[in-house]
Amino acid sequence: MTEVNEGWADEGLAEDESRLVADRRSMLRGAAGLSAWAAGSGLMGNAQAATPAPVTSFAIAVLPDTQFYARYATPEEGQQFQTYYGSTPFAAQTEWIARHAAAYNIPFVIHLGDVVDQQNKPNQWRVADAAMQVLENAGVPYSILAGNHDVINDFDYRVPADQGFGTDAQRNLSSEPYLQWFPRQRAARQATFRERDPSGFHECHVFQAHGISFMVLSLSWRISDAGIAWARSVIARHPTLPVIVSNHQLLNIAADGSSPQETEYGRMLWDKLIRDNDQIFMTLNGHHHGAAHLRKFNDFGNEVHQMVVDYQMDYQGGNAMMRLYEVDFTGNRIDVMSFSPWVVAKPKNKLNQFDFAELTQPNQRFSIPVNFKKRFAGFLRWRPVPSTTGASILPRVRSELLAGYVEPVPPAVRPPADANDFPLVADAYAHWRVPAGIHEGKVVQVGEALPDVAGGHDMTRVALRPQASLGDVVWSTDRHYLSSAPGSVRFLNTDKTVGRLNAFLTAAGSSLNGRSFWTGYTFEAFVKIPADWDANKHRWGNLLGRQGNRGNVPGGFRGGDPEASSVLFAISSLREVQWEVVPASNSQQAQTNWSGELIRDTWYHVAIVNDPATATTTMYIEGAPVLRNVANAATGTRSQNPPQPWILGAGWWDGVLDDGFYGWIGELRIVPRPIPAAQWLTARRG
Repeated sequence: MTEVNEGWADEGLAEDESRLVADRRSMLRGAAGLSAWAAGSGLMGNAQAATPAPVTSFAIAVLPDTQFYARYATPEEGQQFQTYYGSTPFAAQTEWIARHAAAYNIPFVIHLGDVVDQQNKPNQWRVADAAMQVLENAGVPYSILAGNHDVINDFDYRVPADQGFGTDAQRNLSSEPYLQWFPRQRAARQATFRERDPSGFHECHVFQAHGISFMVLSLSWRISDAGIAWARSVIARHPTLPVIVSNHQLLNIAADGSSPQETEYGRMLWDKLIRDNDQIFMTLNGHHHGAAHLRKFNDFGNEVHQMVVDYQMDYQGGNAMMRLYEVDFTGNRIDVMSFSPWVVAKPKNKLNQFDFAELTQPNQRFSIPVNFKKRFAGFLRWRPVPSTTGASILPRVRSELLAGYVEPVPPAVRPPADANDFPLVADAYAHWRVPAGIHEGKVVQVGEALPDVAGGHDMTRVALRPQASLGDVVWSTDRHYLSSAPGSVRFLNTDKTVGRLNAFLTAAGSSLNGRSFWTGYTFEAFVKIPADWDANKHRWGNLLGRQGNRGNVPGGFRGGDPEASSVLFAISSLREVQWEVVPASNSQQAQTNWSGELIRDTWYHVAIVNDPATATTTMYIEGAPVLRNVANAATGTRSQNPPQPWILGAGWWDGVLDDGFYGWIGELRIVPRPIPAAQWLTARRG
């Protein structure tokens, strides 16, 4: 490919084109009351409207973390996508790009890393290999990079002591699966490829659109100083190319879910690579769950747009959400669209209210103004080749993608009419709910009970630990809108850094303590995480557990963490719901279900259903099945011998209560068999 930016050229043609476009836009606004962008999209629907000017633009396709798409399409994980939907999200993304690259002028694709979830699992690499091969077969070039899940040792970045620790310079390159599945030779088969650094982890591509050449520098997890020196040299050897830096981790998202938050590693890249290289005008990264955009100014006073996007903690591991960045030379902007080509192809009877074909929140669908001529003036004479035909790309994508697609309507729900408006399940073992007449903030006394309205197995607040205070646990009238209970129990001031926690226990002689659930089970709970939830203080907080080391359960446990409880119903360090049990029918290994990431300050209904007839354990969040469910599930959960009490609000580790919960727990019910959603606590009595 010829890099046409190298020469300096007369700008008169480009200036005339810009002036004509501006004049045409003014006429359209006056005649039709619509912007040229809307008119060019074909949305005017008026045959008498003025013909819009051609749009000179192209689109870059971006694939954020695909790790769960690769993992849960493998036989080891039950091929969950194929089994339920008859297709897989990773392949759906690349097949859509391959089919539409020409029509939508997509000259390049950027993968943001975490290609797989477990680097030591060859079948996950096979899924990724096949998906990316679709692009290669179609002649659509792409860059790819290794995320932390793609390398053998994913050491985090440390400041200031050992900044070089765990980078590409410390790896045994011959052992890294990423370099075996995506070696330099594979990258070199693409027309856009220029080079990789000596480690083989970082690569450079150059693609062209409308007469302008762009460079993409893809930098893998934890680049070394030598890697940065290589990246700087590549830029220096191509002094007139605008540069996009793709990286796995650079920008983060703040606790509000949309504001940008800088990282130490990102600041290092800014200082060592970006700020004094005016050619770098945009950075893209994944890793952090969500999306955000940060505008910074480099040493030349020019804008650098940094964007993070990662959907892995959303429904179905991301539901094949991807992005298109339309670089619009005519409109002097970059338009961003976040969408899923998989959702619109799913069987209609498998869709639910979480299946969005496009995300339209402000941090998912937005426009970035960029005066390209001015922004690149320090190194490039701006002379793109104007289009003679064509319209804006994203409106066409949106129109064609959504043609015939009907977004699922959330199921009709009815708030409870009274405190007893829930389906009564006669054989429920336990149903804990706060008593009537509670007041917001009233302290729960030591020895006071959280009543079990089903089986009489009340939970009682235990004596205070040295670090705890009486006011750490209170009754609350706050509850999920579908819960018929009067409120919830709130755990305050939990702090695992100092061992501060509080808990409730069933009585020592309760018959519930010896249950093993041989006929399956349904566990339900309502849970809410506070806005100030902090992973350092509150990670792995347990809603429910059982006393006793699981290494001592009958059956000869051989799995990990034998000091832990046989039941872990917890909130992880990433705010995922963790359900981990030692099964009754196979007590040698624990089995685990995981949700996606919970949003702070939001109520959730969680149901876990174990069905021996189908050998499944399925977690549902707000009625939707999660992706990371157990394949070939065993039956029930095993009790200790002799029986041990159940724990609410804390977990268990090697003989003592541990891992206290922080937040609200609404009513919680245990049924010794699988029950359908029509009998859950979110439903109403008959």
